[in-house]
Amino acid sequence: MRFAVLQFGGSNCDRDTLHVMADVCGVDTDLVWYKDGLKRDYDGIILPGGFSYGDYLRAGAIATRTPVMKDVISHSQKGGLVLGICNGAQIGAEAGLIPGVFTINEYPKFICDQVYLRVENNTSPFTSLFRKGEVVKIPIAHKEGRYVAPQKTLKSLDDDNRIAFRFCNEKGEITPESNPNGTADNITGILGKDDNVLLMMPHPERASEDVLGSSDGKKIFDSMIKYLDSR
Repeated sequence: MRFAVLQFGGSNCDRDTLHVMADVCGVDTDLVWYKDGLKRDYDGIILPGGFSYGDYLRAGAIATRTPVMKDVISHSQKGGLVLGICNGAQIGAEAGLIPGVFTINEYPKFICDQVYLRVENNTSPFTSLFRKGEVVKIPIAHKEGRYVAPQKTLKSLDDDNRIAFRFCNEKGEITPESNPNGTADNITGILGKDDNVLLMMPHPERASEDVLGSSDGKKIFDSMIKYLDSR
């Protein structure tokens, strides 16, 4: 089993993610500079958080158009796992791995905070170690994290059980007050059409060790490992 953490100019959560995969989870993981491309076969690819290319144009727009993303798209089309976190989610959405986009927060400022998420789907390769309806605590750090899509698309995602996480309060209630950025229907984690892609704004790598205040995020990485072990 082998993972790749892609590194773009402006990535700043790449080494955090590498640490969690390699040191905390104990999985063979490469840090791959985007210009070098994917020269090995990987079971999972992680697009980490940061500010690729300074978020010029819009978050993720330039990184999406680098040649390595063709390899990422091909990897996903073959059933390989792809996890996009924060800026990685913005890149993945720009690349068409899910419908809709992540855009500027309803109140246009950078938000860095601890938030609660409710697990909406616990049958995907990324969420199988959670309970459906479980409330987890994972931090966010973004200015362009508001997920938007046409109403028809939102209904389709709901009907197809492709919403992985929603912002909620500590009791698991989905409320306007628990929505930090104005995202549609409190959505903050979306699965690809074949469930092998997860794009999410919260940072599970920052909640993967108890010393950080929460290890809830580690279940996402452990779920991926369990899925690949079972294949």
